[in-house]
Amino acid sequence: MNDRIRWDCRRGMLELDIVLARFLEGEFARLTPRETEAFKRLLAYPDHDLWGMIQDGETNEDADIQRVLQLLRS
Repeated sequence: MNDRIRWDCRRGMLELDIVLARFLEGEFARLTPRETEAFKRLLAYPDHDLWGMIQDGETNEDADIQRVLQLLRS
């Protein structure tokens, strides 16, 4: 994992910080290259939108992003 991804996981919302830190420690290393790219795209979303996708179960049309969201929720 590169430092840029770790830095991008630092958010302005404590809940996101916790979820993303746990994800980096437990699941990130197992992502496929496509899922890694999807995760990077997820990190480009504003905090509120990203939290909505994770917490409220909002869906995304991108199948790779949807897979990463499922991992983040578990």
